[in-house]
Amino acid sequence: MIEDSTATDIVYTDVFTGRHGNYLRGSIEASGLDPDTLPDSHPTTIDFTSGGKIEAKVWRDIRGTGNRVGGVDEVRPTADVVERLANEYKHAGEQLTQALAR
Repeated sequence: MIEDSTATDIVYTDVFTGRHGNYLRGSIEASGLDPDTLPDSHPTTIDFTSGGKIEAKVWRDIRGTGNRVGGVDEVRPTADVVERLANEYKHAGEQLTQALAR
């Protein structure tokens, strides 16, 4: 869902926790709610079970997101990302060492 989403798929609402946050439209829809007709929130009526009308749990099923969700174009295994980061770090260190030796 993160890979397929763009900034237009962000829903900014306080209905789930009482505090405004960004949530993925697709996760709200998959939980049986309509992101365009979410009820108004009030601190005394917050229900962490997505309004109590469905089986979805906010903490488990409604996906929060950052503003850069549209920048994600690939989901890779963590090991691959860590290996790439380690290689880039090593390469940068080698370049710095060479530059200092000049």
